[in-house]
This record gives sequence, C-alpha cells and structure tokens, in this order.
Amino acid sequence: MIEDLEQRLARIIVGLTGEKKAVRASDLKATGAMTLLLKDAVNPNLVQTLEGGPAFIHCGPFGNIAHGCNSVVATKLALALCDIVLTEAGFGADLGAEKFFDIKCRMAGLHPEAAIVVATVRALKMHGGVKKDALGKEDVAAATRGAANVRHHIRNVKKFGVPVVVALNRFVTDTEEELEAVRAECAAEGVEVELCEVWERGGEGGIAVAEAVLKLLESRTAKFKPLYDERRPIREKIETIAKEIYGAGGVAFAPAAERALEQLPALGLGETPVCMAKTQYSFSDDPTKLGAPSGFTLHVRDILPSAGAGFVVPLAGDIMTMPGLSKTPAAEKIRVHPDGTIEGLF
Repeated sequence: MIEDLEQRLARIIVGLTGEKKAVRASDLKATGAMTLLLKDAVNPNLVQTLEGGPAFIHCGPFGNIAHGCNSVVATKLALALCDIVLTEAGFGADLGAEKFFDIKCRMAGLHPEAAIVVATVRALKMHGGVKKDALGKEDVAAATRGAANVRHHIRNVKKFGVPVVVALNRFVTDTEEELEAVRAECAAEGVEVELCEVWERGGEGGIAVAEAVLKLLESRTAKFKPLYDERRPIREKIETIAKEIYGAGGVAFAPAAERALEQLPALGLGETPVCMAKTQYSFSDDPTKLGAPSGFTLHVRDILPSAGAGFVVPLAGDIMTMPGLSKTPAAEKIRVHPDGTIEGLF
C-alpha cells in the first residue's frame, strides 16, 4: 500500500519545462517527504453509525469535480471483513456512479453486483418544473414529468451490466399519489422502488431497501463491464460518456482542450480513464437544463492531468474545481448546552 502511494505521488506533475516535458514530484526529490506526510492518512477510519453499525470513512472527493468515491483501500478492507459491502458514489449515476464503474472498479478489479439509485419526490418535482419554495405542495403531474430524470439514471446504471433498485428517500410532505406516480415510471424501466425512511425511523426504515438489494444479489444477474476501453483516444472516451451517459448530441472542444488532447498522450496519459468535471444539477453542462435533456452539445473548455491518480479531468462548461462552500459555515451554528446536549450538527 505504501509502495503504491509512493509511486502515485512520484508521478504527480507540478509543471512543464520549456520543451513541454513534465516536471514530476520525483524530479524534485519530494516523494519521500510527501509519503511521510500521508503514511497515516492512507489508513481508513473505522467509525460507527448512530445504531452501532460499522463503516469506513476514507477520502471524500466530490463526484462533480473528482471521482466521488471512497478509497480502494477502504473498499477492499471492507470486502475482507464482510459478506456484503455498500459503498457510495457521489451525486447521480452520470457522475459518481459512472466514475465508480469506469475508474475505481477498473483500477481495483472490483465487480459490483447491484446498485441503488437514490431519489426523492421533491427532487423529481423540481426536475418537473416546480420551484423550490413550492416543492412541499402535492403535484403528481410534476413528479411524473420529473421522473424522466431518474429513468435516465436507471438506464445509465444498466449500461454497466449492474441490476438496480430505486430507494426513494421519503419526506413528510410526499403524498401517496406522488409516490405511486414515481413507482409507475420506474416500473416502466423494469425497476422496483422501495421507500427509505431512515431519517424518521432509523435502521428499521431502511429494511425494505436492504431486502430489495438482497433480492438483486440472489438473482446473480450482474454482468459488469466498463463503458469504454481506456486504450481508446481521450477524445473518443469523452464523446462516449457525453453521448451514452449524458445524452448529448455531440461535444465541442475549446482551443485549450484541443491543445490538451495533443499534449496529454505525450505525458503518458493517453490511455487512462477520464474523470469528467461537470455540474451535478443537469445531465448537460448547463445547470438550468433540468429533467432529462438530450441532443445538446457538451462544451469541454480544457482537460487537466491527474497523473498521480492515473486519469485526466475534462472541464465541462463553467464548472469550478474548487468546492463551493456556504457563506455561513456550519461551525457558527454549533454549540454545547450546559447539560451536554449538542445543537447544530444536523
């Protein structure tokens, strides 16, 4: 594990020479010191849920600007300790799931056997055209329209050969009519919907979803395969993701991206996976295009090397790779009362 970490740190590109050749961390003889700083951080953190369930927390890169998965080390350790391991891939199946399948599973030799697509009636109504301040009001028609979004996510997961169930995180404002509308739309994709009520009922509220996952595992229908051959040209891999996963009609590469397409293979990054950086609010690069848009043009403004990680990062639209934080930090709302009660964590 330490050897792999050291090799990845050594590959990090810190700049280019005048001849456009890579200057790496190893050239600066910084690899040993960098490894020392991370020798403990490379180990997963064992934590527990509120009900005492074990969980590994290790790395948490956002799925819109990074790969959205926990570490390979944590997943493999969990697999060595348990019969069934559930791991999160951040944001939708167009981002975290695609990267989990195409990057993490490929690099780690993982073969997932089932997937859960998490959705809410509120989010689907927003995709159906309802304004944020009206999401608490019943609107069956909007839920039906917005379900085109979750149906697209379902089809995306199926393209990797993995069976799927939809977990619908229930809100107190959801009505039975809205829930039934979403069930009907997912049934059209041949997928079951189970209510997830963990927020209200704790672990008991997740039993239905867990049983649905067990049913998928027992069916042994998974035939996992990545979406693309990593040996194909970078341009082709980006276009494959854009068309097959996002629903784009084509990809427009800005001049900076075109230069990167020429330069990256010379840096040894031509046959690596791609890690798309794109808004999480839409399948397109325009956060205002909700629902399930299709036939649009995906705009790639640049492609950055992540040589240590072993992939390249195309930047779609005006996405920023520095995570955006709230104007009011959560720390300002946290306090401990005299009786020891903690306020502001949730």
